[in-house]
Amino acid sequence: MKKVLIITLIFTICSSFTIFTFYPIDGYEHTGIKRLKRLELIKSGEIVETSKLPVGAMKSYLDIKLNLLSKKNDSVKCYLKVDEDFQKEINGLFRGLDRSYSLAVLDISDINHVRFAQRNETAGYQPGSVGKLAVLTGLFNQLAKIYPDDFEKRLDLLRNKSVKAGVWGLTDEHTIPIYNIETKKLVKRQVVASDVFTLFEWADHMLSVSNNGAASIVWREVLLMQAFGEKYPELTPEEADTYFKTTPKKELTDLGNDVVNLPLRDLGITHDEWRLGSFFTRGANTYVGDKGGSIGTTLGLMKFLVQLEQGNVIDEESSLEMKRLMYMTDRRIRYAQSPALKDAAVYFKSGSLYKCDRSNGQVCGKYMGNVQNFMNSVAIVEHPDNCNYMVVLMTNVLRKNSATDHMMLAASIDKIIRK
Repeated sequence: MKKVLIITLIFTICSSFTIFTFYPIDGYEHTGIKRLKRLELIKSGEIVETSKLPVGAMKSYLDIKLNLLSKKNDSVKCYLKVDEDFQKEINGLFRGLDRSYSLAVLDISDINHVRFAQRNETAGYQPGSVGKLAVLTGLFNQLAKIYPDDFEKRLDLLRNKSVKAGVWGLTDEHTIPIYNIETKKLVKRQVVASDVFTLFEWADHMLSVSNNGAASIVWREVLLMQAFGEKYPELTPEEADTYFKTTPKKELTDLGNDVVNLPLRDLGITHDEWRLGSFFTRGANTYVGDKGGSIGTTLGLMKFLVQLEQGNVIDEESSLEMKRLMYMTDRRIRYAQSPALKDAAVYFKSGSLYKCDRSNGQVCGKYMGNVQNFMNSVAIVEHPDNCNYMVVLMTNVLRKNSATDHMMLAASIDKIIRK
């Protein structure tokens, strides 16, 4: 009997194995994200919570600024010139390690004398949930098209436009936090097809708990914004459903691919430096297909972070709002979990994807793939003493949960920059 090789694939696009939250905790009035109201009550003592927010998570949304705004006309290239002394120190962290580690780090503590170092910066990795930053960029790009001269109307649309999950939100094992303001009850569960949230809340679910269903739903709405333009704010669920049922799948696939990738090209990030090729849930594949594959490099993501801090991702107001949505205000994971960063504000996204082959009894497990084991961290770190820097770390270390590696590297990088 012919031997059959059974390969078990575990394919997970996610950013955490714990619940954590983003956006400044005083942002409820600004965004309408109900989860934030609970954090306000925890901070005030009205709700007692045993786990405490780290010191660095206590910034107001009004305190968050763009660090390179005064340098918005500078070329990105001028920030990506290697500082030889800094590079030597960073190289020392990887002595004896293979090329499964890629890094880009930019110290902007003194914006007139920045320091940059890199390692395997053009190596391609499956970006996992780091790719959700491209969806976020696509969202703010479309908002700018609908309301080019009125940012407040863009915020109103995010706050007031509610959309239903449908099959696009299925399936993802990660839960979302659902807070009832009247009863003050919090429930954590998976997205179901009947869920309805505002665009702001779906975007928060996409980033704060890295929910894949939420990411596909936001991406769907970005596609609809491109298709309907100024008519989108009044678009009904029935009209949206008809559009997806009557439009050829290839056309939807091409349009869906363009709305998240072309804004990256506008930033000078090439096709091979960062791209998204597929939605984050199987439910979305009912209507859209995959195209081009997904890839990320530390160089491509660093180009994004620099321009975000310059206020050049879409525009200044969009860049600032996106940075707020990246703000980590609760339990920190992987790179951001380092005790060295507890007093720092951290703007963060993590992503992973692993793949297992157990056909020969090889060791393999969650976040410990023996065929692929991608783990990626993107972080902006701001210490109270104005020591500020940006890091993109991508790894593919087989048979090992790299979360500890990321956390230890965070401490070592922080030590080098701060000394």
